Amino acid sequence: MAVAPLRRGLPLDEPRERPPSPREAARWITTYPARRSPQIIDRLPRLLNHCPELRHTHDLVRRFVSMLDNRDATPLPGWLDDLADSGLAPLTGLAGALREDRHAVAQGITTPYNSGVNEGRITDVKLQKRLMAGRASVPLLRHRVVLIAHLRRYAGRPTVSQR
Repeated sequence: MAVAPLRRGLPLDEPRERPPSPREAARWITTYPARRSPQIIDRLPRLLNHCPELRHTHDLVRRFVSMLDNRDATPLPGWLDDLADSGLAPLTGLAGALREDRHAVAQGITTPYNSGVNEGRITDVKLQKRLMAGRASVPLLRHRVVLIAHLRRYAGRPTVSQR
């Protein structure tokens, strides 16, 4: 039965592509357009045409990225208004939270500095504390955190000078 349509020359159904997962769609939207693969370049417009809410979200994300790229926070109040008026509950909640800390958000957009290194160290401390689960003392925790910081800083570099 499966081969009979082939023998008769009937056209076969095109294989359907799997719809993207929410995580994939989010990655497609947040990826810089110049870094998108040909597959994403082909599929993202079809996805955005199929879902107007996602298209609106994509436009809002691109506008925020342009604020970050230009280090210009002047469009932030209008962007927050558009975010709140989007009609999507998660984006409205995000707009409310960002509006409460708008001065910090504006400062984060305009300055070239970030706290990524500090956040990484805090994460290391939390992970080591969780791994040790109260079985060791503070000096051992300190030693392990310092060792991890050292390994991250010098990873990929030769530890012995080459002669």
